[in-house]
Amino acid sequence: MNVLLTGGIGYIGSHTAVALAESLGALISEKTHHIVLLDNLCNSEIATVDRIKTIMGANSACALTFIQGDIRDTTLLTQVLSNQQIDAVIHFAGLKAVGESVAQPVEYYANNVQGTISLLQAMQACNVKKMVFSSSATVYGEPQQLPLTETHPTRATNPYGRSKLHIEEILHDVCLSNPEWSVVCLRYFNPVGAHKSGLIGERPSGTPNNLMPYITQVAVGQRSHLNVFGNDYPTPDGTGVRDYIHVVDLAEGHAAALNYATKHAGWQAINLGTGKGCSVLELVHTFETVNNVTVPVQFVDRRAGDIAVCYANTQKALNTLNWSATKNLTDMCQSAWQFEQSIT
Repeated sequence: MNVLLTGGIGYIGSHTAVALAESLGALISEKTHHIVLLDNLCNSEIATVDRIKTIMGANSACALTFIQGDIRDTTLLTQVLSNQQIDAVIHFAGLKAVGESVAQPVEYYANNVQGTISLLQAMQACNVKKMVFSSSATVYGEPQQLPLTETHPTRATNPYGRSKLHIEEILHDVCLSNPEWSVVCLRYFNPVGAHKSGLIGERPSGTPNNLMPYITQVAVGQRSHLNVFGNDYPTPDGTGVRDYIHVVDLAEGHAAALNYATKHAGWQAINLGTGKGCSVLELVHTFETVNNVTVPVQFVDRRAGDIAVCYANTQKALNTLNWSATKNLTDMCQSAWQFEQSIT
């Protein structure tokens, strides 16, 4: 199988490339599998490609190719899909910070929605009809009940979440228009952690938008303290509660979703999380305890668009994909710290 990963050397894309190489390598095939990574390097670095190859090993049953490019370049995408004889796409590429999306909505809709339309146009031109889409739990908006199931109303509260929801709706329409299409939209919660090798992990450009890399940068002395956005939420300690999931578990979920998409037609939305809520302060305290470090905290105002509590019901992932998360908060905190120390 030949698979294109858009945003393929980003945080989640790089881990999925590794997980995909392992899952495809286990399949009996007369030809070598091929993973093609497309990335514009806006929030990633080229050195990640070699790190992925190192993890895969010289005897991997998968070939790996990197192509620099933007998903809004339909001509390039069409060439890649055709020249590389792509069978399926895992679509990660997109801007992903809630707060930034509130300040820059046009950029988010242009990159995320317009980029996906360009990708779909290329896929249609090349007769590629299988996709796993990197969606988000932000499509649900303010939870009406918890844990969140896939049937919960979708009412995203910020431009990032709405861009993901619009894409889901477009993909649903595509599947309705042609019964040969297969799309799995993975609504995942809050990825953290890093690969056990310490070679790949979350390394954002500039100031981190996500919690864990900010924690690790404070712990290593790169930043003086962690800003916690809001301590007046209706939660046990006043800080926001999220469903943190180890990125390796998440990556394996993508491999399972691709396997499903190759065997079933139609559109699916599936949560990927642990099913357990954890507050910001709980995560900070776990990180401090597990790694024997101190992370100074400063409380600041809530961010626009943030919600108080969000965690998943993961039963559909188990039933449909035969997937469930296996790693805990300790694993997440240890691996994230190991990666931070390896790059500092």
